[in-house]
Amino acid sequence: MFSRDIGIDLGTANVLIHVKGKGIVLNEPSVVAMDRTNGRVLEVGEEARRMVGRTPGNIEAIRPLKDGVIADFDVTEAMLKHFINKINVRGMFSKPRMLICCPTNITKVEQKAIKEAAEKSGGKKVYLEEEPKVAAIGAGMDIFQPSGNMVVDIGGGTTDVAVLSMGDIVTAQSIKMAGDKFDVEILNYVKREYKLLIGERTAEDIKVHVATVFPGARNESIDIRGRDMVSGLPRTITIKSEEIEKALREAVAVIVQAAKNVLERTPPELSADIIDRGVILTGGGALLHGIDQLLAEELRVPVFLADEPMHCVAKGTGIMLENIDKIEKRSFI
Repeated sequence: MFSRDIGIDLGTANVLIHVKGKGIVLNEPSVVAMDRTNGRVLEVGEEARRMVGRTPGNIEAIRPLKDGVIADFDVTEAMLKHFINKINVRGMFSKPRMLICCPTNITKVEQKAIKEAAEKSGGKKVYLEEEPKVAAIGAGMDIFQPSGNMVVDIGGGTTDVAVLSMGDIVTAQSIKMAGDKFDVEILNYVKREYKLLIGERTAEDIKVHVATVFPGARNESIDIRGRDMVSGLPRTITIKSEEIEKALREAVAVIVQAAKNVLERTPPELSADIIDRGVILTGGGALLHGIDQLLAEELRVPVFLADEPMHCVAKGTGIMLENIDKIEKRSFI
């Protein structure tokens, strides 16, 4: 009869939806497969992801979000509509209220686009909240006390670094270096070193199964297949962890530098708290092997991986939905 409040982690790589009172009910890739000839949506989510790099000319597998913001408005709206229908939260007489997370430094225009897409897909009232803040709440940090908490949220399109105190962000930085860029670096490395063309899916497999960003922390290998750039024929090669560490070195250095920049701008009292409490890593990119060790060594503070880092933002929206009436009293964007 009545609709439920929902929280959406609208990620570049994955969409997670939290329904008030039910928990996380949906976790699917942010991919839409469309027929180019008539603009019809064929598949959304996991089914569409399987088609990436494997479709005929008239079918296109699109990722409508890029770097944490909407790159294709209509496709994002179609994707959200599909997911909301799938979880069946609309009431007969009412629409759900939605809480959506976005990166810290997006423009008013980008914020408006996210709100409009959500409203058109069936939201009664749409609230936007900053991603690192929601991730910190979802990771179990008590950000409402007058003490410093630092979170590094590594997603698919963006990495958000923030220091929080008394329920708000004190200093923050959002950079367009995250999981997707790691895949591109791996893809380019294989192309450069082995003259072999591989797809995004294969690059992601390498990242998950053998990659590390801390020298000597992992020693594994994987056989991958691709197309030889010279002969044009299929070929198999073996990739080792130490090679991927070199391939990702520059990309990860950008994240380390962002964390250092945020710490440099943090008031000294809060910096002292961070030495005691450490830094929490959230987001799917936090699962990259060795990133916690690397950040701990570079920042000289303890670094901890959150429980279920991919779910932190969605869990955080759930906690905030419990207090949505308080949120309504505050004026949002």
